[in-house]
Amino acid sequence: MAGDIMSQSEIDALLSAISTGEMSAADMKKEDETRKVKVYDFKRALRFSKDQIRSLTRIHENFARLLTTFFSAQLRSYVQITVASVDQIPFEEFVRSIPNMTLINVFEVPPLDGNILMEINPNIAYSMLDRLMGGTGASHSNVDNLTEIETKIMTNLFERSFDNLREAWENIAEIDPMLVELEVNPQFLQMISPNETVVVISLNTIIGETTGMINICIPHVVLEPIVPNLSVRYWMQTNTKEISPEQTKMLETRVKQAKLPVIAELGTTDITIEDFLGMTIGDVIPLNQKIDHPLTLKVGDLPKFTVQPGKLNKKMAVQIIEPLKGGDEDE
Repeated sequence: MAGDIMSQSEIDALLSAISTGEMSAADMKKEDETRKVKVYDFKRALRFSKDQIRSLTRIHENFARLLTTFFSAQLRSYVQITVASVDQIPFEEFVRSIPNMTLINVFEVPPLDGNILMEINPNIAYSMLDRLMGGTGASHSNVDNLTEIETKIMTNLFERSFDNLREAWENIAEIDPMLVELEVNPQFLQMISPNETVVVISLNTIIGETTGMINICIPHVVLEPIVPNLSVRYWMQTNTKEISPEQTKMLETRVKQAKLPVIAELGTTDITIEDFLGMTIGDVIPLNQKIDHPLTLKVGDLPKFTVQPGKLNKKMAVQIIEPLKGGDEDE
């Protein structure tokens, strides 16, 4: 109790209990001296700190946004994917929590060791399949009867979706996800020890009128080499990384070598569509530029200088007279 910070409402309630006689100072002292025991289950070893779990949550919130855009385009339907929860549990508990017949993508993430699982609820899986084959997105929970054609369609869809996982992870590790197999029965999965700790990211998924879950299971052995990268300190260092003088010089060199279009306008005018359609060879279009006035020189699409036309070595050229007001500003 000494290490806890009480809110004002708790303090008021405590003082009220003492003043009314519901609790005495002796009772408070006795309770304070009672040894506090916290239950710890060694089968559910917590291998990741709250800080690291928050980092994994941020990564997969970004992944969920990328998946929403990807599946919306591929399925041509309303799709909404959000992170529902991020938990660390034994692998055996994860296997027991998913349906007996579901759709499970097993994929590698080199250079990291081990495999990652992506389990798609049958309702969601068959809604996706129905949309890909031209249907309305109706769900039929017969995932145990996937044909070879259906398996190939779903494999191609999720292989393309792995680019989004690569992008979501790029701040902590450069991975190259590759699909190893597509499984429908979780009992056949023998990736790791049943008591091995895994992180399970549950994504709440809506496709049209169908709802379900997509679960991503990441074993501790996969994340172990990059656990330091999941700390807030690492993220702050990454976000505030300064550019070295060598990088600055390289950027300056590349910017100086970049090519820009330079255009000297002889003048402009406006005509009607009727006049434009009636134009023939020999017609003259008067411009709004007087011959004794300087021209405007544009760099890119921005007017920068006033110039006068002429020739240089038998080639048409312009001579800069002065910069335009505001033309030398960085834009």
